[in-house]
Amino acid sequence: MRRREFITLLGGAMWPISAHAQQSKRIFAQPAVPGPVMSTLSAYMGAAAARALPDEVAEHAKQHLLDTFAAMISGSELPPGQAAQRYIREHGGNGTATVVGSALIAAPLDAALANGVMAHADETDDSHNESRSHPGCSIVPAALAVGEQQGIDGTALLRAVTLGYDIGPRVVMAMGGAAFSYESSLATHSIAGTFGAAAAAACAAHLDARQMRWALDYAAQQSSGIIAWRRDTDHIEKAFVFAGMPARNGVTSALVVKSGWNGVEDIFSGPDNFFAAYAPKAQPDRLVEKLGERYEIAQTDIKKWTVGSPIQGPLDAIEAIRGKKPFEADQVKRVTVRLAPTVAAVVDNRDIPDICLQQMVAVMLLDKTVSFHAAHDKPRLQDPATLRQRVKVNLVRDDELAKLLPVRVTVVEIELTDGTRLSERVSAVRGTLANPMTRAEVSEKASGLITPVLGRETSKRLIDTVFAIEGVTDIRSLRRLLQSG
Repeated sequence: MRRREFITLLGGAMWPISAHAQQSKRIFAQPAVPGPVMSTLSAYMGAAAARALPDEVAEHAKQHLLDTFAAMISGSELPPGQAAQRYIREHGGNGTATVVGSALIAAPLDAALANGVMAHADETDDSHNESRSHPGCSIVPAALAVGEQQGIDGTALLRAVTLGYDIGPRVVMAMGGAAFSYESSLATHSIAGTFGAAAAAACAAHLDARQMRWALDYAAQQSSGIIAWRRDTDHIEKAFVFAGMPARNGVTSALVVKSGWNGVEDIFSGPDNFFAAYAPKAQPDRLVEKLGERYEIAQTDIKKWTVGSPIQGPLDAIEAIRGKKPFEADQVKRVTVRLAPTVAAVVDNRDIPDICLQQMVAVMLLDKTVSFHAAHDKPRLQDPATLRQRVKVNLVRDDELAKLLPVRVTVVEIELTDGTRLSERVSAVRGTLANPMTRAEVSEKASGLITPVLGRETSKRLIDTVFAIEGVTDIRSLRRLLQSG
């Protein structure tokens, strides 16, 4: 073959590669201009550190901050909390951030991981129903870790935490909310937690609007988690998926940008964006729906009972029934609990006491309440007296109640041995937006969780300090109220 013919042939052979390269350029080369949703979102986020909160929102934020601190402190003595502290002792090293409920300190990433695991060491922490997430357990640890590094004041902490609640749940709501959660194998708790933690940490780190966009980009790259956590029997993996991992990833997202990294200008639109990858039917406009008007921290439930969300309604119902007609456990012939099928599946005969409906109903019949200790008493799962009550519990998966989701309506019917039938329908669980707990109730719950670990005096000082958080000039001073030893 002559040289000219070879070059011509080679050029023809290379043409498809060259064309593909040109096509790749059209796909990958994008102007660095955020879309309208991202522009609105990032501008709101960038201004959050300087924006005063409405008084009512600030009150909600204080209650959720206290509730999450209490969850961390009580969780420090549970198996997931002990596992988190063991990791810090073996691998965490030195740092500047508080590891709650211990005498340890660690680097911000490690402290956020450990505190997140402790905050969701059980089902004590708050929950946002529409997004199927537990915001506080990842957002508060992330804000605390970066806030301590930056030496922010109490007002800044409150604003950072509130921003986290505004962003994390909205991402999942844009993906489809509770309906998406029930249909997907992705862990919405992880997704909302990561974006919320990133927003809170970025606010504490004083990132501007453009840096906020980059922080969201890195959050998107770390945002998953899958619902295999349902097979966890010790709550350790669940605590990691719901809180420890999202808190750590959120802090990572903020701090790499703080150190000078840049990123994609708009991870929520354009080729291969977050929603295209995870939720093609998403409605990105929901990210900015009523932003600055509807604060998601005010839409987030604080649990009365230290058990899983689907069990809150049944316990409320039994308490209400007993208030109208007192009875003893041995007078009960049968207890029928009706829940929506997807809700019932989460708590049906689980191996973990605080997310096992049958176990918690049995305890409620016997003790006339469900204490923190009883909700975590694994040996009681095999106690003959408790087992005698468990066999009375009939969980019905009611399709009619599914039509009311995301509101988790519960119907409880109790049949006594003398033939008396008692029933209660709960449409507004105590601690939800429709039936909120008072400041006094939140404080009482927190005191009951903190006092056994840190003592009554420290518990009272912490509660008082949180409700006067605007007077804290440097949140590093909170360490003496959050640690033991």
